[in-house]
Amino acid sequence: MLEHRGLSAEALPTEVLQSTEPVLLRGLVRHWPLVQAAERSDADFCDYLRRFGPQTRLSLWRAGPEIGGRFFYNDDFTGFNFRHETHAFGALLDELLAGTPDALYLGSTEIDNAFPGLGHENALPALAGLRPHVSLWLGNRMQVAAHFDLPDNIACVVAGRRRFTLFPPDQVANLYIGPLDLTPAGQPISLVDQARPDLERFPRYAEALKHVQTFELLPGDALFIPSQWWHGVEALESVNALVNFWWRQSPAFMDTPLNTLMMALLSLRDLPPAQRDAWRVLFDHYIFDADDQTAAHIPPAARGVLAPMNDGSARQLRAALRNRLNR
Repeated sequence: MLEHRGLSAEALPTEVLQSTEPVLLRGLVRHWPLVQAAERSDADFCDYLRRFGPQTRLSLWRAGPEIGGRFFYNDDFTGFNFRHETHAFGALLDELLAGTPDALYLGSTEIDNAFPGLGHENALPALAGLRPHVSLWLGNRMQVAAHFDLPDNIACVVAGRRRFTLFPPDQVANLYIGPLDLTPAGQPISLVDQARPDLERFPRYAEALKHVQTFELLPGDALFIPSQWWHGVEALESVNALVNFWWRQSPAFMDTPLNTLMMALLSLRDLPPAQRDAWRVLFDHYIFDADDQTAAHIPPAARGVLAPMNDGSARQLRAALRNRLNR
């Protein structure tokens, strides 16, 4: 487990921002006004947030107490065990302070659009050059299943306690991933209840637990989560909030590889084994093992999509793919 204390929000070392392992950053944002208010009381925290658009209407998830705070699928996997609602931000804060028995979850909500000024007062200058996407997450005691994100992520707990359960990307076969095309929030999730794993139903999860990293964060603590690390999150208090910063180390013109995976399901998975093996060789050659010699035998002006990609060539390739898919 990698852990740092005393790092400044003004400058973070490269070894943190480019780490391939999670990094716990104790006290990184404890100086934020948001955290200072939460440390005084839940009421002070909500009063502070109320300054930034109490009438703003936001989409949230709600479920009854019977789900035990675990947002998940319904019993037959035709939908989910929660419903979407729209509420004024101030009304959500009131309900949290009143101690509603319902499970409430305001998911990724872009701070600059929904809460003007909040990000300015609670910033991570160390990430300014990366132009991160900054979001607020807010709710009461609840659990989000293990999933991965394409961007790198610094998750900053600003109120309550949160427990993060992380697995490296190579544990995917042991996490029992659910449907790829019906997901609670866009990313595939593990079907295992990380708080109470059923090892009879999910026996391979025992192997995943040999590689697990678990972190419990207090207000002011932050956690760097590398791209594609599976992470489940439990909010452990009646008022919990997190601010996260997402950024990609790849160019903005690149599409998500999840689209490639979906296309591969359409075009590769069900081929005869010999043909699938032949395509595996091609993917290794052109993608996974590609280097500056892969297309060196072709004149530079004739390399087409084998040349280094840029914004213009990415747009051309995307248009060509759309035409192929529409035939």
